[in-house]
Amino acid sequence: MKKLVLLLVFSLAMFSCKNEKQTTENEDIVVEGEQSKEMAYASFGMDITDADALTSDRMMDHYKTLKVGDTINSKMSAKIVEVCSKKGCWMTLDMDGQNEVMVKFKDYGFFMPLNAEGDVVVNGKAFVTETSVDELRHYAEDAGKSEEEIAAITVPKFEYRFEADGVLLKQ
Repeated sequence: MKKLVLLLVFSLAMFSCKNEKQTTENEDIVVEGEQSKEMAYASFGMDITDADALTSDRMMDHYKTLKVGDTINSKMSAKIVEVCSKKGCWMTLDMDGQNEVMVKFKDYGFFMPLNAEGDVVVNGKAFVTETSVDELRHYAEDAGKSEEEIAAITVPKFEYRFEADGVLLKQ
């Protein structure tokens, strides 16, 4: 009898600890702006809104104050420059015509469509880092760069980064 009760308790504990990850993909969200115009977004990852999103120029002001190791929670809007051509596991955003931000997705919990383009709102953590030559070459390979372009990468790069837990893609 003790074994049966122990087995039952153990089974309940296992099922109650089940870790389910939910992601939202391609869900259309309609947001009403301040001027009562509606914008449709495809939502990826955590549910977010475009309210209080910083412009890319304003976000660059924050990036310029960060040192390696610093992070800030933020929400920003920007334009997509490039998306990983293999599976959509990262994207780069144009910040001010001169600087770009590399965006990855928290815990690889979601990916962007390979053909994603246009404006996005991203929510998560902004930080700066120095990216190694090996990682830069990996990204170049994912982006479909030629062997010559990949071999030309020989020095680490100081980069603006963002780990997004939610993304809205303007449709």
